[in-house]
Amino acid sequence: MTKSILQIEDSEDDALLLQLAFKKAGVANPIITVSTGDEAICYLKGEGAYADRDQFPIPKVILVDLKLPGLSGFQLLEWMKRQPHLKGILIFVITGHHEIGQVNRAYALGARSFLTKPFDAQDVANLVKAFKGFWVFNRPD
Repeated sequence: MTKSILQIEDSEDDALLLQLAFKKAGVANPIITVSTGDEAICYLKGEGAYADRDQFPIPKVILVDLKLPGLSGFQLLEWMKRQPHLKGILIFVITGHHEIGQVNRAYALGARSFLTKPFDAQDVANLVKAFKGFWVFNRPD
């Protein structure tokens, strides 16, 4: 079974930085990125372009930005919490410094931890170490 990561992030720069930080931490899980909450729901339901579960498997880890265009990260978390087939997925929220007070709300909706923007590679490495069993690691050369 694939241990994929679904990243919901509307900033291409932030999405790329996070992918690079995971790579630097040795994580080799495939990362699929969508840019809106609505697109994430389509992915998680396996609808439309995401109907092929071999190509778009249910992720083991979800990284969700709280500030998204349209459906917010909180609205997405609320929807996910009501989906029995999504139980057991490790959810991290991505938040700005000025939103740190909203992290408790995210925890109540199922998030297990968070990254604060701007984040660095060590922040990601710390999350990887703290949550074992969700990652596929690159083998050292």
